[in-house]
Amino acid sequence: MAERDPIHRPSRRQTAPLPLPPQTALVLQGGGALGSFQAGVFEALADAAIEPNWLAGISIGAINGAIIAGNPVGSRARMLRNFWEKLTGGLPSFPVWPDDLIREAVHEWSAGFVALNGVPGFFAPRPIPPAFAPPGSREALSFYDSSPLESTLDDHVDWDLLNNGDVRLSVGAVNVESGNFRYFDTAKERLDVRHIMASGALPPGLPPVEIDDCLWWDGGLVSNTPLQYVMEQQEEDMLVFQVDLFSAADARPHTIADVWAREKEIRFSSRTRQVTTSFLERRREAEAIRKVLAKLPPELKDDKDVQALAAYAAEKAVNIVHLIYRSNAWEGGSRDYEFSRRTMDEHWEAGSKAITETIRHGEVLARNIADGKTAAFDLTPR
Repeated sequence: MAERDPIHRPSRRQTAPLPLPPQTALVLQGGGALGSFQAGVFEALADAAIEPNWLAGISIGAINGAIIAGNPVGSRARMLRNFWEKLTGGLPSFPVWPDDLIREAVHEWSAGFVALNGVPGFFAPRPIPPAFAPPGSREALSFYDSSPLESTLDDHVDWDLLNNGDVRLSVGAVNVESGNFRYFDTAKERLDVRHIMASGALPPGLPPVEIDDCLWWDGGLVSNTPLQYVMEQQEEDMLVFQVDLFSAADARPHTIADVWAREKEIRFSSRTRQVTTSFLERRREAEAIRKVLAKLPPELKDDKDVQALAAYAAEKAVNIVHLIYRSNAWEGGSRDYEFSRRTMDEHWEAGSKAITETIRHGEVLARNIADGKTAAFDLTPR
């Protein structure tokens, strides 16, 4: 394993609207075409002088994270925009239809176009269906060829900067043969284009990626959010922006299209609230332990079991801001692979508005950070 240069934390601009702790993490869920919402979130954070120094992503979140970590501070939002404009360049920009049913029909047509023709710079349909390809070949393992993404990432990511720069990057993938999930992390190893593509290799659409004689698939098959990993790896007081692309809660379905969309939401939602609830319960338990330990007589302070319990209960403060993409009425089950320019722009704007709303209601968040308290907030506009 190559030795990494020491991590130098980026300097914080004084105009930041929140008192930033030593670690600021941006946690990015998988969700295909919905990833432009994450790009809008990041651009708004950068405009507000909030520069995350830890990015953790799954699938499209890993791709967005690599572009951010692999570019200098002043170029990150621009490179994200270039990337997303490349991906959405294959479809015309349709007019905004006043009727949701018409807009839904156009949306589904766009998704169908992608299914037939692929996405520029991302994936392309294979000339021969996988059922007719030689067993064991790459062509037999997926419907699309993802090799265009490799050159696109190379055009948008400085891999030396990604590995040796100021921003830590962690991306999740699952081992095809063992089923074991793991994170590839620049704090522990050197990453390249394979690790990012592996995190986004969702079967059966995209082929697995080989790394160290193992095949890897999209980490979203096991967990669609890296939040738990970030919590387990926390070393300092931390502010986390958790960006989810599928809502765990939504209205009951009324049509078969609604069923398809709702099934996908449930399957790919990150269960972030479950993670944060469990985390906050663990924090309350630790606080109770510390209160009891403080009441022990001085002669017990050096007891090995007491010291072990004190170490277990020690913790750093963390504030989690939960940002969820709320789908439009006309977005059905194909929302994660509808790569039209207009929809991309709308997702981007929604991400930007989510951060604007967070900052507008950031007083309590700022107080918590300044006081070293722990809490979770859902400030996404509904």
